Amino acid sequence: MRNAERTSVSGPRPLALALALLVLSLALAGCSNSDKGQKRRATLVSAGLIERRTVPLLIRAVGNVEALATVSVKSQVGGQIVREYVRNGQDLKKGDPLFLIDPRGFETEVREARAKLERDLALLSKAEKDILRYTDLKTQGVISQESYDQSLANVKALRATISLDRAQIEQAELQLDYADIRSPITGRAGNVLVNEGNVIKANDDRTLLVINQIEPISVAFSVPEAHLPEIQRRLAAGPLGVQAFVAGDDAHPEHGLLSVIDNTVDRTTGSIRLKAEFPNQAKRLWPGQFVRAALKLADQEGALVAPSQAVQTGALGPYVFVVKKDMTVEMRQVVVAEVMDQETVLASGVEAGETVVTDGHVQLVPGALVELKARPRIAAAAGNATTADAAGLPPAGGGTP
Repeated sequence: MRNAERTSVSGPRPLALALALLVLSLALAGCSNSDKGQKRRATLVSAGLIERRTVPLLIRAVGNVEALATVSVKSQVGGQIVREYVRNGQDLKKGDPLFLIDPRGFETEVREARAKLERDLALLSKAEKDILRYTDLKTQGVISQESYDQSLANVKALRATISLDRAQIEQAELQLDYADIRSPITGRAGNVLVNEGNVIKANDDRTLLVINQIEPISVAFSVPEAHLPEIQRRLAAGPLGVQAFVAGDDAHPEHGLLSVIDNTVDRTTGSIRLKAEFPNQAKRLWPGQFVRAALKLADQEGALVAPSQAVQTGALGPYVFVVKKDMTVEMRQVVVAEVMDQETVLASGVEAGETVVTDGHVQLVPGALVELKARPRIAAAAGNATTADAAGLPPAGGGTP
């Protein structure tokens, strides 16, 4: 009877234990499969291509736009301004009228000087006739040598007086011409500082108007003195082009030529000042404006070009994530040769045709699985086949192993 009871009590326990072990193994298997699924989940990223092509060798700097010529208009004669022809911000040509100072006093001086000349010319004519008559009388012994010499001196004095009269006429006409103030250069007027009705003095310190020549215009910028020998060597071979990028418009730079290399190096900064001249026909460059200047020295052939977004900076320096054929990423240290806005020239670390991640770096580690949002295309030749095909990468949106 006891043996029967022992059998009935101990019988269900091994079965329950077996069931518990089965449930536990299934749960562990599920967790393992779940972990494997998470490990194989791909990260969605954007990518670009490493290209080998010709790029310009540039020296970049911040430049300041300067007027090619600046004139502060001042009056050389005194009087009241009776006419004001110029307006604020007006475009001017050389010789355009600006102001008119009351000319009546100067016209009177011109007439007076001319009248003096006419009087002295009449006196000279009489004196010359007298000297002819006195010559005959002197020969006949009627007049003395002293009288003859006095007549001759009068002729010479009148001739000198006439020369002085003519100079006074020129001076009076010049003063009259100064009363009509005209633009000395072609340019753009600033604010008119002295208006019609004001009285000014001769050679007054007050500036009537400032005119800036803006067509053409210059851009001044400084570069490290280490570039000076290369710039001089390149300039000796031919003109060097300069681009000026206006703030907010990186796609349409203004094009000019290097015109001036300063004659001294700034000791405090170790830089040399350069100037470039731009036609500025569209008047996009304005005196005092800051621009980004790029001096082109030459074209660098066969350069490795990567999208600038692909290059990241880490503890060991710049690096990129290269997408391999199995859609995993490899972290590569690179050497940056030059940064050109949206593109970066690399000296080493990658090869042409490789695909690099341009967005989604924060979620990546070496060996991570990725999926491309779009197939990267070659920027230099629109419509070409993607290098992703040549590299053996699967199409975007699929191909996750």
